Amino acid sequence: MKRIWRDVRRGAEYWKKFLFWGLCAPVVGAIGGLVGAAFSWCLKYAGLCREGFWPWILIGLPAAGLLIVLLYRVCGLEKDPSTNLVLASIREAEAVPMRLAPLIFVGTVLTQLCGGSAGREGAALQIGGSLGNFLARKGKLEPGEKRILTMCGMSAVFAAIFGAPVTAMAFAMEVAKVGSVLYSAILPCALAAVIGYGVSCLCGVEFEAFGRPDFPGLAWDSVLQSVAVAAVCALVSILFCAALHWAIRLARHYLRNPYLRIALGGAVIAGLLVLLGSRYGGAGQELIARALSGQALPWDFAVKLLLTVLTIAAGFKGGEIIPGMAVGACLGCALAPLLGMDPAFGGAVGMVALFCGMVNCPLSAILLGVELLGGEGILYYAVAAAVSYLLSGYSGLYSSQQFSQSKLEPEETN
Repeated sequence: MKRIWRDVRRGAEYWKKFLFWGLCAPVVGAIGGLVGAAFSWCLKYAGLCREGFWPWILIGLPAAGLLIVLLYRVCGLEKDPSTNLVLASIREAEAVPMRLAPLIFVGTVLTQLCGGSAGREGAALQIGGSLGNFLARKGKLEPGEKRILTMCGMSAVFAAIFGAPVTAMAFAMEVAKVGSVLYSAILPCALAAVIGYGVSCLCGVEFEAFGRPDFPGLAWDSVLQSVAVAAVCALVSILFCAALHWAIRLARHYLRNPYLRIALGGAVIAGLLVLLGSRYGGAGQELIARALSGQALPWDFAVKLLLTVLTIAAGFKGGEIIPGMAVGACLGCALAPLLGMDPAFGGAVGMVALFCGMVNCPLSAILLGVELLGGEGILYYAVAAAVSYLLSGYSGLYSSQQFSQSKLEPEETN
């Protein structure tokens, strides 16, 4: 009888938690969806203005950088906590300042408006993480619930901006501590992502359509070609992440004044964009679309990598994931003819592989390929993610990202 009563009480706890997240997660998802939709619209109009006033808009890049630094200083965030603080808050339930959300919102829009090579996913994670963390603190939730609500915010805004709710859910659960997925967060993150995505759709947000390459059926030569592209992309992901971290340290060491650093960096980036062309400005969606149609130029990946490193090192705001995906897509497209592959097919494999190498999230990489490019190539997404995950080692975009398991042995690491 005691055992039956214990099982009943345990079942009641499951239902209690189910109802709790069934109420909390949709609220975070709805708010995150509205914020994500507003962010998407602002970025869309920023992109239209950039195209309409190119190249004269580049004159404003140094001024936009000065305004970004001033805003962060006025708000007391001279030492920009960035996405690393959000990831740390998932593991340790640390507080994320709510003022981070409007700052990264404005900073990313200004960066993309004036041609800086930065994406939107860093902003999505910071906006969503700070929003979820703020609501958790106001609700006086327990540390574990606070971590999960922070992940819900990340999932909601990520889904609202990218139109990939399943990837958003998986990425929030996978990114903070590689090798240790917090499955207790799957229900709230799924609810938040779906609601955020739905709200964004209701607000009329149009998501990026990169095109869907033709994938071959199961063939060993195609598998081996995919392995080769993924292996090269893994090495380039190491180079990309190392260059970012190295350039940030170098810029801060030799240009200690943040105003001088961002103004000088903005001037250099603007000059390069005048010489190289508008397709290298912004997040890189145009480059991805060109690569997935087999039209990327052999040097596109190197130029985009350089401009992204300069943009982030100078102090402009935004993310590195979409620019990194553009690097991977262009690199895969350039490698494909050398391996006897269709260039568009190579671009798709390269995009997924470099994404995985940057963030160390193989499941999210596979789901990203499915949601953005279609499920026909899931076999090749899996190959690309598996190869890149192993060969990229322990490099990554986020210095606060932890590895709970070794990539070589099924044993926990310290």
